[in-house]
Amino acid sequence: MEKLIDYIQEATGLSAHSLDKIFISIIIILLLWLLRLLILRIVWKNTQNVKTRYQWKRTLSFVFPMISVILIGAVWIRAFEQFGAFLGLFSAGLAIALKDPLTNLAGWFFIVLRKPFVVGDRVQVGENAGDIIDIRLFQFTLLEIGNWVDADQSTGRIIHLPNGKVFMDAQANYSTGFKYIWDEIPITVTFESNWEKAKTILEEVIQKHARHFSSDAEKEILEASKNYMVFYKNLTPIVYTKVAESGVTLTIRFLCDPRKRRSLEHKVWEDVLKAFYNEPNINFAYPTQRFYSFPAEKK
Repeated sequence: MEKLIDYIQEATGLSAHSLDKIFISIIIILLLWLLRLLILRIVWKNTQNVKTRYQWKRTLSFVFPMISVILIGAVWIRAFEQFGAFLGLFSAGLAIALKDPLTNLAGWFFIVLRKPFVVGDRVQVGENAGDIIDIRLFQFTLLEIGNWVDADQSTGRIIHLPNGKVFMDAQANYSTGFKYIWDEIPITVTFESNWEKAKTILEEVIQKHARHFSSDAEKEILEASKNYMVFYKNLTPIVYTKVAESGVTLTIRFLCDPRKRRSLEHKVWEDVLKAFYNEPNINFAYPTQRFYSFPAEKK
């Protein structure tokens, strides 16, 4: 062993004191790596939940490197003290050269501590919307929704965004705080239709499909009010009436789960089409042109 140490000293020109620090640093890294593998094996053995496994793996990926830096830094700190002035200048230059990575690192700290979103949330950051599927030191990842696909359904694309985006772009969170969103379906019937009967039908249909969201939303608002100024007077589905160019527009407004928006609209529309089909005095309106003769209509 002594011969090996002497050989390394001659080959590298390092002192015995420096070699000791290097060996201690290597041992620290190996021990922490083995400890991480052991913890992950225990977690994998005790749970089949994908989300739980992911959270443990991601947390350990953040915690153990930080512990390594602290422990190895404690080993080398005295050596660094001798180069204090050099390190000060070097770190200043490094900060300028690595502005974007450092901004992304600061963004990661903001995401972890402030939690504007977590893995599993549906969010919109700037022009990009999707479900958060991963958060790393320098970027977070979205499973995209919307774009060319209607009603906020997945496109299948994965978008990687730098963490610094949280300082530059607005973030809309569909899931945290108040997990329901308001949706509207406008339906226009002709002026000649029995719009009151049509409105009654729409109220019955939306009550059937969206009424249960109201009671759940009341509980959600109570929880959300602990952190945000969230207040709604009316959470029940409602149908608004408005006169449009082609007829009477009846707008259904209701709460829904953002991930089930399209399926809920699908069910509502099917019931509306079936109900209107059986009503001879209710007709959908659409843009039309009317031609009339002054002599014939005496106008």
